[in-house]
Amino acid sequence: MKFVMVPGGWQGGWVFDSVAAELNRDGHQVEAVTLSGLELDGPVDVDRPPNLDTHIDQVAEIVESSDGAPLALCGHSYGGMVIAGVADRLGDRLDQLVFIDAYVPEDGDSCWSLTSDGFRELFVAGVRGDGRWVAVPDGLDPRARPHPMASFVQSVSLGGDPGHALGRTFISGGAWAGSPFVTLTERLREDSDWQVHEIPVGHNIARRDPHGLAAVLRDLPPGSA
Repeated sequence: MKFVMVPGGWQGGWVFDSVAAELNRDGHQVEAVTLSGLELDGPVDVDRPPNLDTHIDQVAEIVESSDGAPLALCGHSYGGMVIAGVADRLGDRLDQLVFIDAYVPEDGDSCWSLTSDGFRELFVAGVRGDGRWVAVPDGLDPRARPHPMASFVQSVSLGGDPGHALGRTFISGGAWAGSPFVTLTERLREDSDWQVHEIPVGHNIARRDPHGLAAVLRDLPPGSA
């Protein structure tokens, strides 16, 4: 199986390094994406921050260029917004959608509308410097970069049909303090269209338990079409 992995806010593809190493050893392919504007050497154009559409286009291009192997599209946190948009457009190219302690939007939702008051306050405080880029919160990896505010506030447009039964998995980090995903997790547990797993290590599952995350991903069925 091929895994395309989309990080959450402020982070790059490097957050999945340990997970990718385990999956690669098992013979899987992994492409961990650093979203536009989050590059280690900084954004290409600091005056024109990318938005959610930019990120969806970026990941859609990767999916479109894939070689036809069973494909699991995985997104962490904000990355859930991105993979939902890609799946709406290219669902027939995907076998699995995996939301890793991530937002699961419906049409018209945004990261801003789905998150908690605490995160909204963090976004607003972080963007005060220039009104466009949300500063890296305290405690993140030194490789983290300011995140474009436009991508947090833009609504996603959904309405397509994937054309086949797309496997859907939600991996919860548990009820960590301030999590905006607790109610979502419980709702998805009751939905027969979803598989729900819990790795109760907090929000940054890929960093805190890469082995546990790799184990869940490794056990995904190869296809659902």
